[in-house]
Amino acid sequence: MKQLTIISGKGGTGKTTITAAFATLSDSHVVADCDVDAADLHLILSPTIEKSEEFFGGKTAVIDSDKCQQCDECIRVCRFDAIKDYTVDPISCEGCGVCVLACPEGAIAMVRHMSGHWFISHTRSGYMTHARLGIAEENSGKLVTLVRQQAKLIAEREKKEYIIIDGPPGIGCPVIAAIAGVDLLVAVTEPTLSGIHDLER
Repeated sequence: MKQLTIISGKGGTGKTTITAAFATLSDSHVVADCDVDAADLHLILSPTIEKSEEFFGGKTAVIDSDKCQQCDECIRVCRFDAIKDYTVDPISCEGCGVCVLACPEGAIAMVRHMSGHWFISHTRSGYMTHARLGIAEENSGKLVTLVRQQAKLIAEREKKEYIIIDGPPGIGCPVIAAIAGVDLLVAVTEPTLSGIHDLER
């Protein structure tokens, strides 16, 4: 089985359109949409979801109001200003856990929280794995890895020759997760200064 990832230095270059074209041309493949922050491949391939699962990517601090003595130590050590009125704002919390270590009463715990969903779907051109990361959520690299793992399991089970991966744009962690260990890589760009600059990065 061969894995092909289509990437771009920036969004809007036609990466997803090329991925859909490859999926249409191949008759022995699984498609993995690894652009989990802003997926668009579903708009072209019109998947029917067969399986949906929650994705737990990180942890958020939670304060037990029964144990909290309101000593302000957690507020003092939080570099993200995520604690107001002895309540943690889950969007501002980065999950570092410093407040847990600083709390003399043991009133703060790190709790896993749902960061998004992942899916196994069927399209007119075969199976597709994809995901949707929640707004302001992190750990997109972990979710990309999960989407790729599910695609590989399906490809092995169904004896498919290719996994065609629609990678995320840019150069960050999700891109690294989308290209690690693939056999082929296609980089899509556009003939503009910003397009060429982003491709070279």
